[in-house]
Amino acid sequence: MVFDTTILGSNPSAPAIIMNKISSNIKFLNKIKKIFFPFYKSKDLDFVFQVLEKDKKKNEEVAMFVGGSVRKHIRTEQVDDIDIATVFSPDEIKNKFKNTEIRVLETGIDHGSVTLLINNTKIEITTLRRDIKTDGRHAEVSYTDNWKDDSSRRDFSINAIYMNRKGKIFDPQSGVKDLKNNIVKFIGDPGKRIEEDYLRIIRFIRFAIQYNSEIEKSTLDAIKLNLNGVNNISKERILNELLKILKLKNFNNIIQKEDIKNIFSLVFPEFKYLNRIEKIKELPSSFSINKNIILATLLLDESNNHEYFCHKYKTSNNLKKKLEIIQSILKDYNLDKNYFTINLKKNVYLYGKEKLNDLNILTFLVNKKREYSNFLKTLQNIRNTKIPLFPYNGDYLIKKGLAQGKLVGKILKKLEGEWINNNYSLPENKVIEIIKKY
Repeated sequence: MVFDTTILGSNPSAPAIIMNKISSNIKFLNKIKKIFFPFYKSKDLDFVFQVLEKDKKKNEEVAMFVGGSVRKHIRTEQVDDIDIATVFSPDEIKNKFKNTEIRVLETGIDHGSVTLLINNTKIEITTLRRDIKTDGRHAEVSYTDNWKDDSSRRDFSINAIYMNRKGKIFDPQSGVKDLKNNIVKFIGDPGKRIEEDYLRIIRFIRFAIQYNSEIEKSTLDAIKLNLNGVNNISKERILNELLKILKLKNFNNIIQKEDIKNIFSLVFPEFKYLNRIEKIKELPSSFSINKNIILATLLLDESNNHEYFCHKYKTSNNLKKKLEIIQSILKDYNLDKNYFTINLKKNVYLYGKEKLNDLNILTFLVNKKREYSNFLKTLQNIRNTKIPLFPYNGDYLIKKGLAQGKLVGKILKKLEGEWINNNYSLPENKVIEIIKKY
């Protein structure tokens, strides 16, 4: 899990108070840090701009930050991704960095984008563009050196805010005002912008949740009119955008936004249990739940609903396997009323504390009747459980005269089962007795 249980105390209400206080202090310190040491003053970014701006004319902007890094900087949030827009074409960018230690990866060359890799940091850099033709899935573009033209082809005003290397803002679409007022709106006519790329419907959902934005009637009407267009988008693109939504710290706010909730449910009908996430508000604000548990909360039941979701959206085998493991453990929990009490030590040993913490959160969200005090007590008990060390291994059995092979693994599994059932104790005479049976 993402949260740290080591600060939990014996007072049932103390953990939430302490965690929220620590979270507030961290936010305050980060705010001070960002004011005096903004992200754009880092040595790596300074070098990138030195290379890009070499031989540029005075007062000419050839590269500026754009997108998430600018939004987060304005809101004094943690900047974790860097996007740069530039007047240079991908070939010109590659040529500029040819004799430097910075690697240029051709990650989106067809769309005018490359990725700079510097000291394990990835920076996406994209040539200014203007749209020529779109079909709702792909856009035919041409390069330009006009910043206003580039801003006009972007989706939302808050995504068309540029900032130069010195922190000066260029805001041709009045995105700063919208950002400060938590307004997410399309640039120009909403219907036309959606028709250019239907994925923008899902992107709108993401930003509307993130900034707790109200939805204007013209935008709502345009989205409803174009909902069927989502079916034309590749499932990989939809999944990528969905996972960004599920990572939002305030994803549960979707419950209070009826229009956004309805659109989300129409786009993702597989999420039959959206109301389950309402209980997230009962957890301390410092708790951060990983996307797999959110997915499990929305999907899992006694059917194969999660399998259908994974098939439809062509998820990675890793994600599919994680959901299968979570469902398996959840099934065991539902069949064992002593899962988190008498049998807790055994389950911590078998599955580890991380999976048990995940299950604790999942069952709290899924079960309407389960109270926060019970969740917190279980959290503390998981933390305090000491995982015993199984005292036998293959070398031990070989020393007892067994030959290497499948039999060793089979006997070890039997010994481990007996050891667990005997409260993590197994005298050697019992071990010898089991070995002789084989």
